[in-house]
Amino acid sequence: MRYGRYFEAAIGQLRNERRYRVFANLERDTSDVPRATWRADDGSQHDVTIWCSNDYLGMGRHPEVVEAMRSTAQKLGAGAGGTRNISGTNAPLVELEAELADLHGKEAALVFTSGWISNLAGISTIADLMPNCLILSDALNHNSMIEGVKRSSAERKIWRHNDVAHLEELLAAEPYERPKLVVFESLYSMDGDIAPIKAIADLAEKYNAMTYIDEVHAVGMYGPRGAGVCEREGQMARIDVIEGTLAKGFGTLGGYIAGDAAVIDAVRSYAPSFIFTTALPPAVAAAACAAVRVLKSRPDLREKHQRQAWLTKHALEAAGLPVLENPSHIVPVMVRDAEKCKAASDLLMERHGIYIQPINYPTVARGEERLRITPTPLHSDALVADLVEALVDVWKTLDLPFVEPKVEAKSETDAACAYPEFRKAAE
Repeated sequence: MRYGRYFEAAIGQLRNERRYRVFANLERDTSDVPRATWRADDGSQHDVTIWCSNDYLGMGRHPEVVEAMRSTAQKLGAGAGGTRNISGTNAPLVELEAELADLHGKEAALVFTSGWISNLAGISTIADLMPNCLILSDALNHNSMIEGVKRSSAERKIWRHNDVAHLEELLAAEPYERPKLVVFESLYSMDGDIAPIKAIADLAEKYNAMTYIDEVHAVGMYGPRGAGVCEREGQMARIDVIEGTLAKGFGTLGGYIAGDAAVIDAVRSYAPSFIFTTALPPAVAAAACAAVRVLKSRPDLREKHQRQAWLTKHALEAAGLPVLENPSHIVPVMVRDAEKCKAASDLLMERHGIYIQPINYPTVARGEERLRITPTPLHSDALVADLVEALVDVWKTLDLPFVEPKVEAKSETDAACAYPEFRKAAE
C-alpha cells in the first residue's frame, strides 16, 4: 500500500486552495533590526525589512537580554537536563516565575515551553479539577485555547465574540453553585480588538464564575509595568488566571500562567503536558527574566511602540489602503482573497524588499485574508513611508481596491485618545 498518496493529496488540496504555507528563511541582524537577510530558495540573498514580527518591542536583541542568555549558557549549559520534576528545575527558571507572579500581582506563576502549551495545560487542567465544570469560551479564541477546551472533559459553550449580553445569557441559565470557567483573550491578534474585561469580570462575580484570560499579545506592551491590558484597565486583581507568553513582547521563548498559589500548584501537579515535558533551558529563562525586568521599568519603549503603530495606521489609511480599524498595535490590511494575498506578499518581498507574511484560512475565515503588520519601536518614520509607497504600488499592480482615505486622528494628540500608552509621549 502506498501511504504517501494520502499526504500528497492533502498538500495538493492546500495548494489548490491557495493556502499552502511557504516559510521565509530569514537571518535577523541584532545590530540592524528590523532588517534581515532573506535566503531565497534559489540560493540568492537579499536585504529585507521585516514588518510582521511578533517580537513587538525588539527585546530579542536587547543587550541586557542577550547578555543574560550568553552568560547563563556559558555557566549552566545549553539545556535544562530534564523535566521540572527530574533535575530540570533551575535557579533562573524559579527566578523567572517569581518575576512573572510579581508582574501580575499574583501569588504564583508557572512557566511552560510555549504559550500554546500553557493554554492547553492551563485550561484543560483547571476545568477538569472542578467537578461538573462548564467552560464558556469566546468564539474567536486562539487555537491553543480551543485545544485546551477540547482536551478537557468539561461541558463547553461558545459565546459570541466580545458579546457580554450573550455571555450573561449563558451564565444566567446555569445554577449559581455550578463551577464555571470563562475563557477569553484581552487582545485578539488578527483583528486587534480588545475584550470588555471589566464587564466580563462583573459578570463572573455576579454569576460565581472563574475567569481565565490570555494576554499573549498584550504582556510587555500595555500597562504601567507591561503586565497587559488587565493592568492598564485596573482589572488585574479581578481575573483569576492570567496567561501570557515570553515569545512576543518579551522577545524570547516560553509561556506561563499566573494566579493563586493553589491553582498554580494544582496545574503543576496534574497537567501531563507540564509534567512530562523537558523544562525551559536556564539560558532562555534568564533571558526572559531580564526582558520582564527591563520592561517593568521602561514605559518609554511602550510609548514609542504605540507612536509607531499609530503612525503606520494613519499613513496607510491616508493612502487609501483598507486598514481594519482597532484600538491596538495590530495593523491588519485587508485583501479578502487568498491568492491575491499571497501575490501581494510575494511582490512586497521580491520588488520592495519588505517581508509581510500572508494570513489565510484557517488562521482567519475565508474571505478575511489579510496582511498583518506589526510595527516596532525600531521601525523609523522613513521605513513607514517606504512601507506605504510599496503597498500602494502592490495594490495598483494587483488591481486591489482602495478605500476612501480617513481624515480623523491627524495629530499625535488625537492619537493619544485612542492609544493610552501613547498619551505620555504625545504630551
